[in-house]
Amino acid sequence: MDLYTTQLLVVMIAYLLLLLLYGIYHGRNVKSSGDYAIAERKLPGWVAALSERATGESSWALLGLPGAAYATGLIEIWTALGCVVGVITTWILLAWRLRDAAEELQVTTFTEFIAKRHGTAGKWIRIVGSSTIVFFFFFYVGAQFLGGGKTLHTMFNIDAKLGMVLTAAIVVPYTIYGGFRSVVYTDVIQSIMMIVTLVVGPIVGIKYIASNPELFANTIGDAIRLAGPAHASLTGSFKGFTAGMAIVGGFSWFFGYLGGQPQLSTRFMAIKDAKQAKQARNIGVIWTIVAYIGALCIGWIGIAIFGPNGLQDREYVMPAVLLEIFPPTIAAILIAGAIAAMHSTADSLLIVSASELSENLIKPLIGKKIFEKRPLLISRIITAVLAVIALAIAYFGKTDLIFNDYPLLYPILNT
Repeated sequence: MDLYTTQLLVVMIAYLLLLLLYGIYHGRNVKSSGDYAIAERKLPGWVAALSERATGESSWALLGLPGAAYATGLIEIWTALGCVVGVITTWILLAWRLRDAAEELQVTTFTEFIAKRHGTAGKWIRIVGSSTIVFFFFFYVGAQFLGGGKTLHTMFNIDAKLGMVLTAAIVVPYTIYGGFRSVVYTDVIQSIMMIVTLVVGPIVGIKYIASNPELFANTIGDAIRLAGPAHASLTGSFKGFTAGMAIVGGFSWFFGYLGGQPQLSTRFMAIKDAKQAKQARNIGVIWTIVAYIGALCIGWIGIAIFGPNGLQDREYVMPAVLLEIFPPTIAAILIAGAIAAMHSTADSLLIVSASELSENLIKPLIGKKIFEKRPLLISRIITAVLAVIALAIAYFGKTDLIFNDYPLLYPILNT
């Protein structure tokens, strides 16, 4: 192994071990199933905001979105705009209301919150809602494991499937041990890593392409223009009605953030009080605007460095750009931001699924008295089983695109 690869490996191992130990450290104080599921609704605002943002902007935001910007150019602005407007709307109009209602109803899961507001229909809402969440989150968690595997493949040329297993080996132990509390506090580190990557990467990247005239282009504007008319158009290669559908399809990501994602809504529900909710809102909005600008810029900088057809897999553009413009050690630290994105979503989805399954399906079936004898043990076992199933789906699945695991994509991404 050469010195370059050794530097990358040492930094990455150090980061991942820190993440694992930090998660276990915060999990040592978990004493009840309520603490395991929602931290007893006592999260500080800054913790809730950073955790929600790290969870909401998973591997697609640091690998999928830059990859799509690299592949399609300016049209990806509509996707980014839809996401940003959706996040801002949620934090300003919905987050504090959801927090207050969750406190009033004394609930620990998103499905339980909905069920308690619908009287006699609540039982069926719990069953159908929780079953749906658990089933579809298997694939969502698998997408995060896939993202981790692809990034490790780029950095160390190891098999992507082995990378999936290594990613899971970091996420699963602290999630099983500390539940929601471990997850949100590791999210804080991950969120900071992500935003640093999305700020520092574009700034240095713009300077790098400007000072290297031999590259495909020396500015983002030139890169998009030279890549072709489709890249330089806000409607891609589409015209007329089809162009309108492409714009609507991109902006439709707006609706995905309006309180319907349990892993995000749980963060709102866990905020300590109204004052902390305002703090969380401000941090969440600023983080989102900065992050999405950075994600698009990294994709476009990739065009300037590698050309529009220089990468075999467009979703490698973020780690490829960072490895090009930074020394190995710094690149590894920043690429850890991408690993952070997968971890922050995978662990959150695992704990949400486990809580939904245990609180709304298993507990009613086996009886509250039996469940309450060993609530933490049962919750941890459920989390472990779900993690194994999600990893198996990713490992044996046939898809190799992170972006394909999200339902609101429009056809241009597959052309």
